Amino acid sequence: MIPDIQAVFFDYGGTLDAGGVAWKEHFWPIYQKHGMDVDYPDFVRAFYSSDDLLVEQGDPDLSLTGIVRKQVALVLENLGINSPGAAEAIASDFCNSSFQAIRRNLPVLRQLSGRVRLGIISNNYGNLEAICKETGLYDLMSVMVDSRRVGAVKPDRRIFNAALDALNLPAGKCLMVGDSFERDIRGALNMGMRAVWLVPEKGITAAVEKAHDIDVPVITSIDELPLMLGLKQAGEAWAQPLHATQVIFK
Repeated sequence: MIPDIQAVFFDYGGTLDAGGVAWKEHFWPIYQKHGMDVDYPDFVRAFYSSDDLLVEQGDPDLSLTGIVRKQVALVLENLGINSPGAAEAIASDFCNSSFQAIRRNLPVLRQLSGRVRLGIISNNYGNLEAICKETGLYDLMSVMVDSRRVGAVKPDRRIFNAALDALNLPAGKCLMVGDSFERDIRGALNMGMRAVWLVPEKGITAAVEKAHDIDVPVITSIDELPLMLGLKQAGEAWAQPLHATQVIFK
């Protein structure tokens, strides 16, 4: 149990859209599925090179669909692959998977938004708000903090402080939920926040062992949060959530 929490912050990529699987690992099997015959280290280099360029460009108007298409096009360009058909298929599969994961999470997020304030703290490309509008997350969030807009990436204290300041809450009353142990979990703990580590089911045993000594709970689904926070009893049917106050970080 983690009682007395007033705000829950989520990482976006790998957390709200993929159940604990970071974008690089989420993309890799999709590239393989569509016949991209490249070595994993080469893919990783191309992925990070493309990622850095997208951060540098920082287009705030790109939706999830838009940023994924650009990401895939740049990765294939970096790999020396010219295949518009494969690029569209890879981007489409990734987006469909992401939308499905977010749709699964929306019901519990709606319910949580009636009990605590919600926010997103994301190492992103400057377009977090556009992504949230396309995916249905925007109206549930009281604050959305994008590293490109803040000028600092997790685990830097400045990105966490931006979210805390926007809601005017002490760190000890806030919880961070994320898939990256170093960026999300250690970053939050260093701020005095509580943290919950989201991991895929296949990684649960190793994650529990790693997190045991620092007293961080490990979950495999965001559905586990309401009971963990003491906001819901086992078997309880929740009423419709209240409307959260919206404070967008710009």
